[in-house]
Amino acid sequence: MPKASDGHQEALLQHLAVIMDGNGRWAQKRGLARTAGHRYGAEKLYDLCVMCIKRGIKYVTVFAFSTENWQRPEAEVSQIMDLFIYFFNKYKDEMKKEGIRLRFSGVKDELPDRVKDTITEAESTSETRKTLQLILAFNYGGRREIVESSKKIIAAVQRGELDPDDLDEEKFRDYLYLPDVPDPDLIIRPSGEQRLSNFLLWQGAYSELYFAKVLWPDFTENTLDKALNEFAKRDRRFGAIEKE
Repeated sequence: MPKASDGHQEALLQHLAVIMDGNGRWAQKRGLARTAGHRYGAEKLYDLCVMCIKRGIKYVTVFAFSTENWQRPEAEVSQIMDLFIYFFNKYKDEMKKEGIRLRFSGVKDELPDRVKDTITEAESTSETRKTLQLILAFNYGGRREIVESSKKIIAAVQRGELDPDDLDEEKFRDYLYLPDVPDPDLIIRPSGEQRLSNFLLWQGAYSELYFAKVLWPDFTENTLDKALNEFAKRDRRFGAIEKE
């Protein structure tokens, strides 16, 4: 397991997002149950945090459980729910030492009480930490976030708190799940799949995308550095043209 160094590198970016894909396939290739792959994937998440701290990255958002994942077998869903509790309890001391703040993006009300209680504890005990914000997109869907934000806006207009003529993209951001978090500079998806799968649809409008062929449990520092090196070569113009 990597350890964070005292001297952090200057970051190429401030916000990295990762779709943690391929846990089940990783396990099946080794003759293991899919749930074993999720366990290995959870271990890799802490490693990712340390990798990012060493590189000066300030925000990491990971896609841990989507609104569509409820369609999976009940036993697998239950295992994923328990894995979050396992992850927090195993690494809470290390995360405190490294200055990692935990935050959540998604619909908490639909989660089991044991998960909601752990989320509350994780957020409240880490809210003053400054080194890295680890954001777990848990029971999260990009389309649902946009719909729920729209409903909040409609309600604000009906209460007379918002003039529709004042609504623009920046004002819309105020109604997203975590409006203070900057948009991701880079979204990495391991496993070879090349789609966003309903992840950060609003926030990722101008994010660079990198698709790695390794499965998530095999994600390494070398994998991350390849993505960061590719990112450094990209010309991010945000719809403008390059000045001569």
